[in-house]
Amino acid sequence: MTDSFTALPEVRLLIDGQWADGGDRMAVHDKYRLTPCANLHVASHEQVRMAVTAAHRAFSASTLTPYERGAVLERAAALLERDSAHLVAALQTEGGFTLTDAQGEVKRCQQTFRLSAEEARRLAGEMVPLDGAPQQGGRLGFTIRVPLGVVCAITPFNAPLNTVAHKVAPALAAGNAVVLKPSTHTPTLANLMASSLLEAGLPPGLITVVHGGAEVAGWLIDEPAVRFFAFTGSTEVGRSIQQRAGLRRTQMELGSIAFTIVGDDANLDQALPKIVAAGYRKAGQVCTSIQTLLVQRSRMAEVKARLTELVGELRFGDPRDPSTLVGPVISLASAERIERWIDDAVARGADRLVGGARKGAVVPPTLLTGVDQGSPVSCQEVFGPVMSIVPFDTFDEAIDRVNATPYGLATGFFTNRIDVALKAARRLHVGGVHINETSSSRVDLMPYGGSKDSGFGREGPHYAVREMSEERLITLSA
Repeated sequence: MTDSFTALPEVRLLIDGQWADGGDRMAVHDKYRLTPCANLHVASHEQVRMAVTAAHRAFSASTLTPYERGAVLERAAALLERDSAHLVAALQTEGGFTLTDAQGEVKRCQQTFRLSAEEARRLAGEMVPLDGAPQQGGRLGFTIRVPLGVVCAITPFNAPLNTVAHKVAPALAAGNAVVLKPSTHTPTLANLMASSLLEAGLPPGLITVVHGGAEVAGWLIDEPAVRFFAFTGSTEVGRSIQQRAGLRRTQMELGSIAFTIVGDDANLDQALPKIVAAGYRKAGQVCTSIQTLLVQRSRMAEVKARLTELVGELRFGDPRDPSTLVGPVISLASAERIERWIDDAVARGADRLVGGARKGAVVPPTLLTGVDQGSPVSCQEVFGPVMSIVPFDTFDEAIDRVNATPYGLATGFFTNRIDVALKAARRLHVGGVHINETSSSRVDLMPYGGSKDSGFGREGPHYAVREMSEERLITLSA
């Protein structure tokens, strides 16, 4: 092992409240410089077993009240705010986030923790009107919400704080223990979050962090003490987890090809800045990033001209430069794939309105038109800074185009016609329809999730805390 490798910061495992060395190690890379920036400890099979066992033991021993769980989450939010500069730096290095994206990620993570603290205190069941049934007079019935036990969170690289928070914080709010397996691309953020929870007073063992790739995830799925799996990632991996989970509960936020529709009556001054942000923030690595912009034909020329100018002005490159708006994608391999897909689209006849040569893992913001529907950039999830403009004639045509994909996460729709908006809201087969917002519109307190191959279950603390608990019926007879 070289001196330069051993000198890297160590990203260890957290098992039973103790930081531990892993059975193996791998390098984490700076996403812009493409050089090692941290030394990641990978869990062995035995360590995964120990982690789940310790988490289950901590859950069984926990006496935290809902009020105390909320207080821990609020204190953790304050600590995350205190350490925001450190978190931003880690996001820029490991995630390739620009300053704006990193600061937004940290603030949203804090908000998710605070929302979860509120939900911890008000999680409750409901009265059941038993005496409304025949021969049940004088009988009392009500439900309570109880935790499930050990929740396993398997999280992605593209939101290594806030997506993690949307799984960890509601699970803790409901009274569960959490075993977290973050992306190997962005592991430091998970450790920093776990450290904040421990410092905030969370009993050791209620938060566990194990690092590793698909093998570690597979070992976690095979642990019967895990009662709930919260996963964000590809549809293929999600399908495998679901099949192996059996009767255990899951929440799946999976792949997407996100559309936003621009009607002929849309306010372009309002719409276009939102569209540019939704297409290119986080280098297009958001499940709801606009991949295809459907524009009613009468506005096509204007939208194309204005977007060409706006996208062409986006600064891209080093995420540490405060003026950069589009940083690198998560790996050199991803950048090379995206470049191939763009080249394929152009070879099939697409017009590249904006774009250019890849430099390392940085793919310049790319705007296409005339894309063949068989091109990968049209029919597969790009997960990069690439947006295609496609004309349509009728709203029915646009809705059918969205529904024709196997995915259904979210769709944006710019129109001022309430009848058209409501028709779209009912007919679009997606988890969220955002009128006069983009497909990427999200507020952390809203229910968030998809349909079809985009998964099922809902994030958002109010909704997730109920998915991560179960309802128990209590009856009393006089």
